[in-house]
Amino acid sequence: MNTDTIAAIATAVSNAGISIIRISGNDAFSIIDKIYRVKSELEFLKQRQFLSNDADDQQDQYLTGRKKISECESHTIHYGYIVDKDAIIDEVMVLLMRGPRSYTKEDVVEVHCHGGIIVTKKILEVILKYGARIAEPGEFTKRAFLNGRIDLSQAEAVIDIINAKNEYALKNSVNQLKGNILEKVKEIRDNIIYDLAFIESALDDPEHISLDNFSEDLYLHVQNNLEVLDKLLKSAHNGRLLKEGIKTVILGKPNAGKSSLLNILVGSERAIVTDIAGTTRDTLEETIQLGNISLNIIDTAGIRKTDDYVEKIGVERAKSSALDADLIIYVVDASTELDENDNEIINLIQDRKSIVLLNKSDLTNVINSDYIKELTGKDVISVSAKENIGIDILEQWVSDMFFQGKLSFNDEVYITSIRQKKAIEDGIQSLIMVKQSIEDGMPEDFYSIDMMHAYEVLGSIVGEAVDEDLVNTIFREFCMGK
Repeated sequence: MNTDTIAAIATAVSNAGISIIRISGNDAFSIIDKIYRVKSELEFLKQRQFLSNDADDQQDQYLTGRKKISECESHTIHYGYIVDKDAIIDEVMVLLMRGPRSYTKEDVVEVHCHGGIIVTKKILEVILKYGARIAEPGEFTKRAFLNGRIDLSQAEAVIDIINAKNEYALKNSVNQLKGNILEKVKEIRDNIIYDLAFIESALDDPEHISLDNFSEDLYLHVQNNLEVLDKLLKSAHNGRLLKEGIKTVILGKPNAGKSSLLNILVGSERAIVTDIAGTTRDTLEETIQLGNISLNIIDTAGIRKTDDYVEKIGVERAKSSALDADLIIYVVDASTELDENDNEIINLIQDRKSIVLLNKSDLTNVINSDYIKELTGKDVISVSAKENIGIDILEQWVSDMFFQGKLSFNDEVYITSIRQKKAIEDGIQSLIMVKQSIEDGMPEDFYSIDMMHAYEVLGSIVGEAVDEDLVNTIFREFCMGK
């Protein structure tokens, strides 16, 4: 493990009210001692002309006798200046956090300075000059993990919080950061290791510990563990939607109002809208917030038979996008009759999560919602993209469809990591093999191998027995300073 002292700018590098430079490691306090001064010290040194270039020895002699900031109590904040020998760089607040009561469990110093780009970088340069090195992306959180402050699932939750696209994703990531996944996994692993220990003890001391009828109890234990893991695995789909957003494709004939709908959802004239059929020739993608839900929405070319080569490519891309969609919004022009193009779209949305928007409800309708619902077998909402009518109903419908309208974060855990999902799948497979071995009447020492494998793969979720390459890969996704 690295023991050197690291530093980085922890806030966005831009003009702002304040910036924060974070230092962590054994030398964090000694570094701040060298560059931090209180106002009274600066005035005294100026009066004695100790800040001149030829008075370094006198300055060091004076500073040796003063109370250093490193001698102050932990978790206190101090007002003063950052200096580099004879130069005052900025007026700052300095926060001290002595390990292990810090984010990294190391000595941590935070310098809160003015938010200018130049001054922030200058302070970082001085910190590096006096003994720190620049931190790698995610290295502060990596040290928190390596020093045992958080487990790997909590570390992954940190970057999910930073990248959260909606309130649901944020709340789920906060729950993971609080250790909800750790608790679930730890409970299952404790159950497995208890049964393993019992088997090993019985095999080592059969005169005092009997395995009679134990396989029946173990079968129930394994079944209970499988039910918990299966619930976690099923949550991975919703977890992906929370984290990445719902991939939503808008389908319809030309001039049905697809682009108008996109513009309403985005809140700007993102797509060109004209009365000319076939205006949209290619897919157009936007990420939008629909209430607390993120939609990665794709507007597509109107689906119709055409001899136009470019438009034909757009139609094929529309159909291809629909095949990968989490949700299809089929926009129907209620003021015109259905035709063979609509029939093609209706066949395309069968057996897929879809909703029909009966658009242009502000005009005289020749199609009613009951008819289109019977024809498609999908829910139908009457809307007017032009008048912004019915969009709130669409928002509630999407929430109900994907989260049953009752998404709760009090004790729910949603798996959002592909890595975690794979580990759960491997754990489930191993426990299924244990059940099969019990049903086949295999000896206890045989199926203990699969139990140990389940224990180990589930441990990888929280960071036990993971290799260094995996750890480095995970933290490489973090931003600088975190």
